Amino acid sequence: MGDLRASMIDRPLILDGGLATQLEAAGLQLQGDPLWSARILHTNPAAIKDVHNRYLHSGADVITTATYQASIEGFVSHLGLTHEQAQQLLMSGVELAKQTVKDFSSGGLLSDRRMPLVAGSVGPYGAFLHDGSEYTGRYEEKMSIEELKAWHRPQIQCLAAAGADLIAMETIPSLKEAEALVELLREFPDCKAWLSFSCKDKESISSGKKFSEAVQTVSRCTQLIAVGVNCCPPTLVQPLLQSAKAHRKGDISWIVYPNSGEAWDTNTGWITSTKEASFAELSSAWVKEGALWIGGCCRIGPADIAQLKSQLHGKH
Repeated sequence: MGDLRASMIDRPLILDGGLATQLEAAGLQLQGDPLWSARILHTNPAAIKDVHNRYLHSGADVITTATYQASIEGFVSHLGLTHEQAQQLLMSGVELAKQTVKDFSSGGLLSDRRMPLVAGSVGPYGAFLHDGSEYTGRYEEKMSIEELKAWHRPQIQCLAAAGADLIAMETIPSLKEAEALVELLREFPDCKAWLSFSCKDKESISSGKKFSEAVQTVSRCTQLIAVGVNCCPPTLVQPLLQSAKAHRKGDISWIVYPNSGEAWDTNTGWITSTKEASFAELSSAWVKEGALWIGGCCRIGPADIAQLKSQLHGKH
């Protein structure tokens, strides 16, 4: 996979955008599903490969697996699978992404691009609860660090065993859960990872803790290659990075992949259709703040990623 330390990356790596947004655009029904896009691993894996492929054609250097809302317990409960079948289904998320990268690269489409990486997505415990708590972290008060580690361990085991290039611990709303994840990562010493927080304002992660404190805490983990924010409005990114610039340590770089800035309702879904300022236009400011991993989250599609690539790297 090469060296992913900030000192070895010569220009920003382009991440992909929202997966569920593209699956819904293809006619798949995800709203209200406790497994969200992870169900499509079971029902229509070809649709996931198609989305991965479109992001690669748009210029993405990193594609993220469809495992954000995947868990062994969730697959057993909602799909009726055995424990072993659930493990295989979760691992298939990595295998689908890796096969898509292989097919893409064998088609002679890389030219001067680096080989795309596959990031194994690990969502917060709140994503399993399917109650919106992934954006508040309110469950952290009832759970210990050891309980959170025990919850996340099977998912990371599967992603690592399937050969993900790195682990994407994303949309993490609470400092306690972040601490649990970086502690758990030590059990997988060959794994590198990024950790991105969901944030509610210009200084705070979703649980209310300061983003600067969260960054300082997790930056002690030598296996992290990046820390940052995802699934927040694009206009929050720069002030968040500025608020914590003195607390990011060593060779850890910033990672940012905001959503479109549109409003979300847990019951009805996206309730506006007007995007905020173009995240591609804002991305140059993020690079100046030290961001080396940049992409999009919900409602950011392949066209947006192509625009981002053009903004940061010129035409590709």
